[in-house]
Amino acid sequence: MRVSNSLFWVLIVAVGTVFVVASRLTITNEYFYFAGYVVLEYIVLSTAWNILGGYTGYTNFGTGAFFAAGAYSAAVLHKLPATLHKTFDITMAPVPLPVMIVAGGLVSGLMGLGTGYLTLRLRGVFFAIATLAFTIVVQTLIVNWDYVGGSRGIYIIRPANAPLGGGYIQYLFSLMTLLAVVSVGIARTIERSRFGLGLNSIRDDELAAEASGVPTLRMKLISTALSGALMGMAGAPLPYYVTYLDPASSFNLAYAVNSVAMPVIGGMQSWIGPVIGSILLGTIQQLATVTISSALNLLIVGVLLILFVVIAPNGIVGLVQAWRRREA
Repeated sequence: MRVSNSLFWVLIVAVGTVFVVASRLTITNEYFYFAGYVVLEYIVLSTAWNILGGYTGYTNFGTGAFFAAGAYSAAVLHKLPATLHKTFDITMAPVPLPVMIVAGGLVSGLMGLGTGYLTLRLRGVFFAIATLAFTIVVQTLIVNWDYVGGSRGIYIIRPANAPLGGGYIQYLFSLMTLLAVVSVGIARTIERSRFGLGLNSIRDDELAAEASGVPTLRMKLISTALSGALMGMAGAPLPYYVTYLDPASSFNLAYAVNSVAMPVIGGMQSWIGPVIGSILLGTIQQLATVTISSALNLLIVGVLLILFVVIAPNGIVGLVQAWRRREA
């Protein structure tokens, strides 16, 4: 049964609302919210990556740069009231976290647009290397930016009271659930639209798509900007989650590796693939962190990635689709 985009948005918003309300009413252990936040964060990151890497076919290793840009945008806005008061004796109310999330999305979206304009004429491995180099450039700038602590990092004090009641980590969990709902809804809407068909044509054969009249550069720029914006929005709450932001935490290799591995494992050509991969891999990593060691997380990713590339190159969604075709 095909579900219209408007009905899908209603359903996914309802599911997200029920999920948040039910968890708040039934779960009191704060670790659930810490772990759940990370899994939801990866849903946003992997879905954002898939808009460019899965739908368009351009492998992006710059996840860390867009994610960190969102985190440091929030850190700047967090310090802004104190800076204005100290420098100009201007009193300013603290910036709400939702505003920081929107600002992080705008900054990272503009970065994505600029990066895309400079690099999207490259293809294949050359584009991937360019995005990796972009991450190194952004990290170097952050390390040498004293206003946000540079290489020393910066402490972020969470507000005493959460706007929605309960603990602040529950508030962060709720916001990340909202971001996950929005990112999945956007991905599914793209997949069922003419814009999504244009991205798929670029992935399958860009030269043929361009010869057929598809505005390939414009579509790639939109895809890059949208992907970067969602990554930046996912990164904006990070300072309040870790309470100490430094380049090592914001440019963590795990973000880049997981954002690629999760869509590959789940399936890159469908909106549900990154969600499945994020829940599966993110849950395994959280269990490994508690029971064994967080040092095994990247090893787990590597092993699963190799297995799926060899056994199921189209991911879990591809396996299910192949099974359904055989049953039919």
